[in-house]
Amino acid sequence: MNYWLMKSEPGECSIDDLAKAARQTVPWIGVRNYQSRNYMRDQMQVGDGVLFYHSSCPEPGIAGLAVVASSAYPDETQFDKTSDYFDSSATRAAPRWVHVDVKLVRKTPLLGLHRMREEPTLATMLVLRRGNRLSITPVTAPEWLAVNKLLGRV
Repeated sequence: MNYWLMKSEPGECSIDDLAKAARQTVPWIGVRNYQSRNYMRDQMQVGDGVLFYHSSCPEPGIAGLAVVASSAYPDETQFDKTSDYFDSSATRAAPRWVHVDVKLVRKTPLLGLHRMREEPTLATMLVLRRGNRLSITPVTAPEWLAVNKLLGRV
């Protein structure tokens, strides 16, 4: 099993939006970074753990736990000329962008970025590195356990 931190702006898709979605599952659309795409395409597996992270908001941090609910498949927004995520270089024969579905496990109290930075066991988390802008990053098993401890789950 792998673990991931997946960032979403609450105005785009919040943990509450995920909780209200049909089957509490949403497609993780709009990823337009090759490394993040490659994580979804090449490494994510159904059942992998997800730290659902609110970004670009007044208080960024982990807002819930989820799981990867599908294998990667083409992100339809790349073909939609009216979408903010349209990519004129993508074709149905050779899609450039993929996504996975993410299913809610549970909403949690927000584990804020400031609190995460204070925790020595999380010092290696990629999301805490200065300049990291990836929307999806791997999380190690010890980091996953540490976050779950901080959330009162262990």
